[in-house]
Amino acid sequence: MGLSRGGRNTKIHAVVDALGNPVRLFLTPGNIHDCTVAIEVLSDVTLSGSMVLADKAYGTQNIRTYIESQNATFCIPPKSNAADPWACDFHHYKERHVVECFFNKLKQFRGIATRYDKLSRNFLSFAFLASAMILLK
Repeated sequence: MGLSRGGRNTKIHAVVDALGNPVRLFLTPGNIHDCTVAIEVLSDVTLSGSMVLADKAYGTQNIRTYIESQNATFCIPPKSNAADPWACDFHHYKERHVVECFFNKLKQFRGIATRYDKLSRNFLSFAFLASAMILLK
């Protein structure tokens, strides 16, 4: 668990398939930026022939290059202050709502929403359990 101005917190990074089913969950301290762990999160997932939809925080050059090196395409909108903005197909980007819907389903579990667990391994274990429950529904 990372320490930030608001206290101790963590972030859950999720790789979700097109149907909203979880493929991979990854936990980072709250004071770590999203783009620093994106390649590590995507490294165990087969990306060949798929499209990666992500928010602006994952739009660094390193991440986009990694996705293209895996024979996949990306649909990540550029930040408003990007020095060299790239094209983004916002028609495909609309499908990113399945990721947000997954997080909404995950937060239906009280232990995830309130983050009562003090240890990150316990929190991640409960996130895996909640993901399994989502898959079973």
